[in-house]
Amino acid sequence: MKRSILINQAVSIAVVAFLTMSHSVAQTAPSSATGNDYSFNISTSQLWTDTGVDLQVGDVLNITASAANKCDPAGVADASNSGLPIADALPGALIAKLQAQGMPILIGSAKETNVDAAGHLFLGINAGDKPPCKGSFAVKIHRQAGTATSRGDVLKKQLEGAAQIFMAGQFGSGAATSATDTLTGGAAPAATVTPLKISSAPLDSTLRKDIDSLPRRVNDQFKNLGDTANFVLIGSEQQVQSALDAANWHVADTSDTKAVMGAILNTYDNKDYLTMPMSTLYMFGRRQDFGYEQAEPIAMVASRHHFRLWKTPVTWNGQPVWVGAGTHDIGFAKDQRNGSITHKIDPSVDGERENIGSSLQKTGKAKSMFYYLPPNPVQEAKNATGDGYHSDGRILVVFLQ
Repeated sequence: MKRSILINQAVSIAVVAFLTMSHSVAQTAPSSATGNDYSFNISTSQLWTDTGVDLQVGDVLNITASAANKCDPAGVADASNSGLPIADALPGALIAKLQAQGMPILIGSAKETNVDAAGHLFLGINAGDKPPCKGSFAVKIHRQAGTATSRGDVLKKQLEGAAQIFMAGQFGSGAATSATDTLTGGAAPAATVTPLKISSAPLDSTLRKDIDSLPRRVNDQFKNLGDTANFVLIGSEQQVQSALDAANWHVADTSDTKAVMGAILNTYDNKDYLTMPMSTLYMFGRRQDFGYEQAEPIAMVASRHHFRLWKTPVTWNGQPVWVGAGTHDIGFAKDQRNGSITHKIDPSVDGERENIGSSLQKTGKAKSMFYYLPPNPVQEAKNATGDGYHSDGRILVVFLQ
């Protein structure tokens, strides 16, 4: 029930925002005729810098960078290449992301790039834990504006959809299906999943027994069984947090009211809200130790990749073993326990398992990966709110470094 109340709060505030500010939203996008040249000083000591530049489909970016203090935007040949965001680019090179959760691209000294999805420009350094040199880059950007729908218009459409969903859920108007399509664009965008490099070696027999002893599913506060536990991480808490941070996973907010208001205010301020609050679920008789999520650009409350993570009672070779349950929210649906509104998940939960593994693999912080099919796999079930899901039952086991 807590999750449904949380979603009701979020959508209620979105409705109020839509009704009171919808006319001003469309004005937040930058004019195509002005403000298309930008200059930035990018420090090499900071992995990512938010430029504040919003991007639309069809934009063309011409980015140039010059060296400062012996730091070369093309990169440093003799520096460590451990844990780089772009493994095949030189350490210290200038890189960029065109969406908050987008894949980094190499910029170097100069690059022209086309924008194929609405987003937000971040500039960064291709570095692991330590920058290969100390200094900054002088970066100049010329943005040739496309003709696609403005960010404000997209947000207005999303809020209008949220209002329709809320009204349908509260008053039974029967418009929920079409409203969900309005809010999520008919279907949530799929994550870019790189094929996993799965080890062909057998998983350690002691670890297999430990995994066999773990719960197969999470439960809510009423002991209703829910999502399946579909991945395991092995590493210290610091290794886990470092790997997930490098993979652009964000810790979910814990203050519902603060988070929902932040969603409205940040999005109206042309920022992507990435830490929507997450409901509490249980394993080992306790709530999740961490909740992580990735949100598609400006999808405040509807669509996100997310998982909950618990530290288990077992260890392997002295390292903590963590178990997680990941699903992909793709819109809204009625909570079958009480008829209220809650998130609807993609029923093919193996896709989120692969997305989590792919995101960690790209960081270079995953030492090895294994699939393990336990003796009592979960292959067909329903989550705590009544949504059905299916899986091949395998658990992805990731050793971190």
